[in-house]
Amino acid sequence: MARPSSLLIIGCGDVGLRVVRALGGRLRVFALTSSPGRCDALRAAGVRPVVGDLDDPASLGRLAGLADAVLYLAPPPGSGAADPRLGALLAAISRRSLPARVVYASTTGVYGDCRGERVEETRPTRATTDRALRRLDAESRLRAWARATGVRASVLRIPGIYASDREGGRPQDRVRRGTPVLAAEDDGHTNHIHADDLARACIAALWRGRPQRVVNVCDDTDMKTGDYYDLVADLSGLPRPERVTRAQAGERFSPAQWSFLNESRRLSNARMKRELRLRLRRPTIREGLAD
Repeated sequence: MARPSSLLIIGCGDVGLRVVRALGGRLRVFALTSSPGRCDALRAAGVRPVVGDLDDPASLGRLAGLADAVLYLAPPPGSGAADPRLGALLAAISRRSLPARVVYASTTGVYGDCRGERVEETRPTRATTDRALRRLDAESRLRAWARATGVRASVLRIPGIYASDREGGRPQDRVRRGTPVLAAEDDGHTNHIHADDLARACIAALWRGRPQRVVNVCDDTDMKTGDYYDLVADLSGLPRPERVTRAQAGERFSPAQWSFLNESRRLSNARMKRELRLRLRRPTIREGLAD
């Protein structure tokens, strides 16, 4: 299948701008923004802004027929178990000539707690948090729409994203705040991907993603959460975080933090390497943190 010549990014934040930089001008890129004040910054990055709001479907009319590929990086709403934002986007782009492909950035949280087992894409989803249920709803909406329209859709299931220059994604910041981690006997496995490798995975999915296919996007690290933050501390010259028991954690962590720590899985990235033919530039946390 021919590569796209134009791309519409929905949710062009940190990862979206990394995608733009990695493309290096190979595609004409548009980006939806709900903030007119961001238009100048997007133009400076080589992106053509389109003002609209996923929470206001009437504002999305200009997206129809705009690009022959769509990369959806926007978060779902902050509450509920469904994602009407993706539904609004699909309705908007269905009004004129359809894109040839859509790539959707989901979360590995849709698998739920796997008790440290190896997780491939064929594993049944067991989402338990509203956050993961919203993502699962979006996945289902996209795949049903793609089957009905014949558009090639790829779903990327993504774990924790990090980079030293990523706002909100610097693991050193968590260590500096003194946030504790679980004791070794209570700890679970964690999974990560460097933001630059994620951007390259998004592009690989645009080029080579198979129709209606789910792909885990993660690095090769096999590590428990506490060991991960110990490594972050060691490489950053910071004190290692305090270890607490599972019983103590209920008093120390917010519900959102606890939902992450209460799930353990070890993701397989074999399909990513085989089908997307992605060679990670930061194959483990150690290489990523060395930056």
